[in-house]
Amino acid sequence: MTHAAAASVPPLRASEMAWLDGSLIPRDALSLPVGDAGFVLGATVTEQLRTFAGRLFLPDRHAARFRESLLIAGVAAEPLVDAAFTSAAEIAAHNHAIGPAGGDLGVVIFATPGDLPAQHEGRRSPPRVAVHTFPLAFRLWARAYDEGVSLRGVPVTQVPATSWPLALKCRSRMHYHLADQAAAAAEPGARAILCHLDGRVSETSTANIAIVRRGEILTPPPADSLAGISLGHVRELATAHGIGWTERSLSLADLAAADEILLTSTPNCLLPATRLDGRPVGTGRPGVVFKTVLDAWNEAVGIDIARQARLSAG
Repeated sequence: MTHAAAASVPPLRASEMAWLDGSLIPRDALSLPVGDAGFVLGATVTEQLRTFAGRLFLPDRHAARFRESLLIAGVAAEPLVDAAFTSAAEIAAHNHAIGPAGGDLGVVIFATPGDLPAQHEGRRSPPRVAVHTFPLAFRLWARAYDEGVSLRGVPVTQVPATSWPLALKCRSRMHYHLADQAAAAAEPGARAILCHLDGRVSETSTANIAIVRRGEILTPPPADSLAGISLGHVRELATAHGIGWTERSLSLADLAAADEILLTSTPNCLLPATRLDGRPVGTGRPGVVFKTVLDAWNEAVGIDIARQARLSAG
């Protein structure tokens, strides 16, 4: 099948669609062999996008980061990247059209090295590239726009750059799982903050971190945390509104002294963290900078992001 043909979603399909290695398939049929290196080793490069009114948000930036991750991981899937992102836009539009009114989608694009030779009698396969969507789980964060998120420092640390560079967005995420377990054990519902061994703040399992001090936003540099697509968008919105921006390493003490803590991620865009290790952050309520930037984001996409989450969560 040609790339152009692969990107064409049948208009009369009533079922959700997905894409695998250049072919459109029903979403329920998307699967990988259990001997794929992405499953056996967690050697999976990935990007998650979201839609607004069924349209992909910032796809070019996600595609650029995806390419960088493929290069770092040595996964030779570049020939399929353009076709995957073209198909992602059309699949998202199709699946959104047959989904619940008012909702939006998460869109996942991932690539694996293909079959692990040790489980296939020494044989390799070409890399595998897939696209699928899912309804955003608004109920998980709908309250957080008004109430905020609780954060916890945990003993689990960020993977060192000697294992893999922070610029690599991959699915080898056991440390995220263990960190969030530790945070929830200390405070039900809390999210973990992962730090480096030397105490530099990196990120949470689901979001980049920024703090506000005296009206200025401070964020960890790329040497400390994955360069987030949503974080970059927040920087543009903040700059347009005259809010200062500085990249520097942060500690948990910096977070504890912050006026506000901001969390940025693809599904929920921007959330305030209002508690840290059981204590209020600033006033303990979402702050002025959070509200200013979220309002600017709403205007940019033509959707009230928090309201959409509340309505979709019921």
